[in-house]
Amino acid sequence: MFAGQLACEAVNFILKRLIKEERPRHILTAHGGTKGYGMPSSHAQFAFFWAVSVGLFLLVRHQPRQKGGKKRVAEARKGFVADIERYAHEPWSLAERALVSVAALVLAGGVAWSRIYLGYHTEKQVLVGCVAGVVSAVGWFAITSIVRELGLLAWALELSVVRWFRLRDLVVEEDLCQAGWEKWEARREARSSSAAKLKKTS
Repeated sequence: MFAGQLACEAVNFILKRLIKEERPRHILTAHGGTKGYGMPSSHAQFAFFWAVSVGLFLLVRHQPRQKGGKKRVAEARKGFVADIERYAHEPWSLAERALVSVAALVLAGGVAWSRIYLGYHTEKQVLVGCVAGVVSAVGWFAITSIVRELGLLAWALELSVVRWFRLRDLVVEEDLCQAGWEKWEARREARSSSAAKLKKTS
């Protein structure tokens, strides 16, 4: 998504210099004509790229694993196995993910409206920014889907430099907040257990 956002910004940069439409006159007057081109609105484009990307991820790509049975986390280095069932939670339902996606679109709409309200852009500039953001998000989603389907992502993740940075592709199924919490709780339990053993022996 971050790489897609950079590409979206590049698209905005190119479009502004191709279209060369000025911002509203009062903004140019107030800032001495140095605010740059206004078509399309970069804020509106960024916000809608983000909102549509979030929606596409949550509703199409993300396939959260359902909680089921006893979850256990083994850490060989520490030599313990911690029961983490009580820390597990149910992943978001489709309805909850849809609600978050709608909320993201509402926030993006608020950003777009603010650009008109504050006078930095015309309605047309903001509308074109919104459309450019949506098209960029859908285009980037399609590109990343093709990259996955062709196996290029799996190939890239095996490169030495990628492994050195410890990049992984777990977010499609894994709940990052939950996974991190489970590991934290497992370590906390290990520390408590070690402290209790030391107390007994001393």
